[in-house]
Amino acid sequence: MNLPHRLDRNILIRASRDTVFRFFTDSMRWASWWGAGSTIDPRVGGAVSIILPGGAQVAGEVLEIAPPERIVFTYGFVSGKPIAAGSSRVTIRLTPDGPGGRETRLSLVHEFAETTVRDEHVQGWRFQLALFGNLVANEVHAEAGAKVDGWFDAWIETDAAVRERALQQIATPELRFRDQYSLTDGLADLVPHITAAQKFMPGIRLQRSGAVRHCQGTVLCDWKVVMPDGQERGTGTNVFTFGPDGRIESVTGFWNR
Repeated sequence: MNLPHRLDRNILIRASRDTVFRFFTDSMRWASWWGAGSTIDPRVGGAVSIILPGGAQVAGEVLEIAPPERIVFTYGFVSGKPIAAGSSRVTIRLTPDGPGGRETRLSLVHEFAETTVRDEHVQGWRFQLALFGNLVANEVHAEAGAKVDGWFDAWIETDAAVRERALQQIATPELRFRDQYSLTDGLADLVPHITAAQKFMPGIRLQRSGAVRHCQGTVLCDWKVVMPDGQERGTGTNVFTFGPDGRIESVTGFWNR
């Protein structure tokens, strides 16, 4: 194919290459970011089928596949408009990025025969890859709610050794915590800080209020302060930042006035 015009798009996803590449080899994950009924046969010569919102259908064929680094497939519309099935080419490369190579740089090149058709796809890929990145993040952080609950549970655990082991399961050793009364860096600083909080505010508990809200590894969680007598004495919101391995990297707390 003579395809002189190209569209380039690069995004950073806070997940490993193996995790990201699953969305190109598993039809259920493939459909999650393209549309119900979309499928992919992850082998050279395998069929690519995409069903877009509104029912438009894209068809193609896998030309190259090298997990977890690269996939190349043809792309075009079954209807023939704006481009016929198989008449453009998509190349997606995944390279390690970020600290320790735990994140993934996704580089997409879509090659076309005509500039007008290329330009029609610019916003489409911007949207589609944003959706893709969110779906990968949702999978990596599927247990975010349970880990947030584990965070609050740690604040009422009176055994410092047990508390530290529990926090090690859900947070990185370098965890940063900031709120009106806290400025700690690392679990080694946080564990005794919690001990002090229990001493000066005995019996007080923080509890999650409602479901967590997640986007791209950032989680918002509303909470309430419950006194030893069961009375509610305050509310607020925490912002949790999760790393590519699913553990909490930082927490920032805001008290409501």
